[in-house]
Formats: sequence, C-alpha cells, structure tokens
Amino acid sequence: MKDIEKTSVDRVNSRKRIRRRRRLLNVYVVIVLVLVAVIGFAASYTFLFNITEIRVSGESDMYSAEQIVEASEIHQGDNLLRLDIEKSQERILKNLLYVETAEVTRDFPSSLEIKVSKCTPSFNVSTGSKTLVISKQGKILAENSFITDGLPVIYGYNPNTRTPGDYIDSDENFKKDAFEALISSIVKLGETNISNINMADEHAIVINYKNGMVFKMGNWNDAEYKLNMAATVMEQPYVKGKKGFLTMIGSHECGFRTSDEPVEVPGNIEPDKKKKKTDENGEPIEELEPSAETNPDQEERFSDYNSQNDENREGYFDFEEDSEDGENDEQKPTSEDGYTLDENGGYYDSEGYYHDQWGYYYDSFGNYYDPYGNLVGSPYDDGGSYYDDSYDSYDNSYDQGW
Repeated sequence: MKDIEKTSVDRVNSRKRIRRRRRLLNVYVVIVLVLVAVIGFAASYTFLFNITEIRVSGESDMYSAEQIVEASEIHQGDNLLRLDIEKSQERILKNLLYVETAEVTRDFPSSLEIKVSKCTPSFNVSTGSKTLVISKQGKILAENSFITDGLPVIYGYNPNTRTPGDYIDSDENFKKDAFEALISSIVKLGETNISNINMADEHAIVINYKNGMVFKMGNWNDAEYKLNMAATVMEQPYVKGKKGFLTMIGSHECGFRTSDEPVEVPGNIEPDKKKKKTDENGEPIEELEPSAETNPDQEERFSDYNSQNDENREGYFDFEEDSEDGENDEQKPTSEDGYTLDENGGYYDSEGYYHDQWGYYYDSFGNYYDPYGNLVGSPYDDGGSYYDDSYDSYDNSYDQGW
C-alpha cells in the first residue's frame, strides 16, 4: 500500500476577506453600543436618578414646606427624568391660593428644589356689585362685596373669570393690554399714592391720586414713563401740595392746571351777532360773517398773545383806542405802583415786563418769574407750555399764574 504524504497548505488571506471581517466588527460594535444605550436609558428611568431629597425655599407665610411639596404632587422615589416640571408648578399655583410664583428645579443625581413667592393683595378690580382682590401679577385672591381699604380700585375692566386662584383675564384685547401695562408699571415703580383708576376708555385713562391730583394719562403706551413723569411733576415746588389736573401733552410733556376747563385766551373777541338782512320779499340774505380765522382783531390778539416778544405792550388786552374827544377816558384801576391794570388785573411796568394778577411776570424774552424774582420757566412753545430749567415742559397754563 502506497503511503500518502501529508503536506500543509498556507492560506493567503485575500483583501476581500479582510474587508468582510472589518464590516462584521463594526456591526458588533454598533450592536453593543445600542444595547448599552438601551440598558442605560431603562436604568435612568427606573432605578437611577430617583428623588431622595426635596428642598423648599422662598417666601411663604401661609404654607409649610410639607404643604407645598404635597401640592406639587411630587414624592420621594419619583424619577427626575420622568418628572413634568411645568405641571408640578401649575399644581402648586392652583392648589395654594396665596403662592404667587413656583419654580421647580432638578438637582442631579437625586435632589429636587421648589422655590415659591407669596401673594400680596395689591389691587381692587370693580365688577359692578362685586370687587375682585388681585395680586401684583393679577392672580385673583378673593371676590368681595366690599372694597379692601388701602388698595387702588380699578374701574372699567371686564374680566372673563372671577374664580379665586385664576389669573384675571378679559376678552377685550386692548383693555387686557392696558390693564397689564398699568399694574406692571405701578408695581415696578412702587407707586402707593394712587386712589383709583378709570379705564372705561382704555385710550383715555384717568388716574386719581390720594393727594387730590387727577392725571389724564391718555392711552396705555409708555405707561411706566407717564406715571413716572406725573410723580415728578407732583414733586415740583410750584405743584407740590396743590390739587389739580395733570394732562399728558403729546408723548413727552405733562401739563398742570387747577381747573379742568379749557384754557381761554384773555380778551377773546366774539363776533357781533347782527340781525340778518332780508330782501324786499322778506327772505333772508346770506352773508359771510367774519369767523375767528378771518377776524382781524382776533388774529391780532392771538398773534400778540402767543409771541410775547413785543417791546411795546401798552394796552395788551385793551383793543379799544382812546378817542380824541375823550369818550373812553374813564378812570381805570391802577396797581400799588401806579400802573394801569388791564381787564385781567395785570399791568406792564416801565421796563415793559408784564405782571399778572398773582404777581408773576414775564420779560421781553418770554422768561417767566415768580413774585420773588425766581425764574420759573423759559421759553414758551407753540402750544403755550413753558419749560423749567431742565427744559421739561410741565405747564401749559402760564397765563393763569400756576
């Protein structure tokens, strides 16, 4: 029998075989990573990151830490990743009436912090026969049949909810915007002198202060700026301690007056009321009567009144020229210094300065002085407002001596 000689064969790995092995290795790595991720994800949402400590901080005079945690419906052992933070915050605000804000924060790996702030009754909102008490952020705290003393009363707002715990709201979008702008500005400025606010017309808001001042604010645009300006005007020396009306003039000026009546130009000339002419048949004949725009005397008076720069001011309010035969030479009242008084009780001195009946006077440049010679305002603008030393317009009624 012929013996068979065994020989060894060396296999040479081809490039294709090497590439195949590398692909298989990559597949194995991906599978392992996926398995690890799945296991880690499952562990994180089951026994990892479970809550072992809950901390409560902030201001809360009405509720204990245990009550706040209970209201959040969060418990030890709950998973941090599975926790719905927003819903927990909403539950605290809904379940605890006198909590203004609630903030829930995760503190990995196993802690949770709840921070709250307390509600402070800040405003009365009149709804007719009832009054809502709301917080600084508009949370309804109570519905009463009386007005809570010490809190501003807001009239003219129509809320669509009155349930304690809800945040006040309205179906009228403009009024809602105006309301939010007002209360946020008042809270930010720390204003405590307001008695009530009438926003029946959100474009003509009226604010009454405890010191007797009435502020015609206009619309709610730049509410914080307007409220701050009104407070500044009320602290001015010539306004402080007085009662009257503050009115926004445009967007950047605030005028003060002690009367709410429209300002009238002294010596206003009314057109003569003449009997209408008729023709031969008794029918009225239409005539063009001079109006305030076409009346020369009226225009001359307005021009002289607004310019305030005439050096010759004699007879400033008197347009009746003295006749040569002395028909109008009747005795006129004079001041203590012997100057002839006009129909408004004012007079011009020898230097051409006009003094009003309260002792305030103007020089030829339009500067306005008090009876003691102190500069009050300068110069006048087209609307009749004067400016103080910082050129902030405060008064559009300089002719009244305010």
